Amino acid sequence: MTLAERLRRALHEEVRHEAGYLSADYADLPRPTPDGFTGAAVLVPIVERPRPGVLLTIRNATMRQHAGQVAFPGGRIDPGDDGPVAAALREAEEEIGLPRAAVTVIGTADLYRTGTGYEITPVVGLIAPDTALMPHPGEVADIFEVPLDFLIAPDNHGVRAIDREGRQRRYFEILWNDRRIWGATAAMIVNLSRRLAAA
Repeated sequence: MTLAERLRRALHEEVRHEAGYLSADYADLPRPTPDGFTGAAVLVPIVERPRPGVLLTIRNATMRQHAGQVAFPGGRIDPGDDGPVAAALREAEEEIGLPRAAVTVIGTADLYRTGTGYEITPVVGLIAPDTALMPHPGEVADIFEVPLDFLIAPDNHGVRAIDREGRQRRYFEILWNDRRIWGATAAMIVNLSRRLAAA
């Protein structure tokens, strides 16, 4: 079974799995809008090579939110976007210079709701290893690649806790060399890992 076939099966079939810390852990936090969650989308770019890798970014230290954190390229779904897939591809092109035509979209993974009121759709796509990238200097400090098999290995999924809003809240953490992948990004990786394992 090819990587694309394995991913399609995991994303498109009704797979029973335990999603990792979706909205339940933050259900009692206030929402920033009266309408509930704000739609957002990220691209999970998987590089097709003998040992597939996943591209991640480090947000610029000058960013207003989540400065210096590891993230997938992505952001809010704009009114002009034709859904989350279009939003994820647009954001990836803006943030890391990834041409939309260079991405083979496989499908969408489990929705992830954040404590800040965003409902994020992870869009999984494949890209060629020789795809040229150009990080946006105002948004992205660096782009790096982590082997997919490392990211989805349960032994690499640490669980940490932090006190927030008067409660202790858990989050995932994945350490790769000197990179710390945590929070929403790590949780979306864990969700994809569990879906792949269950498929």
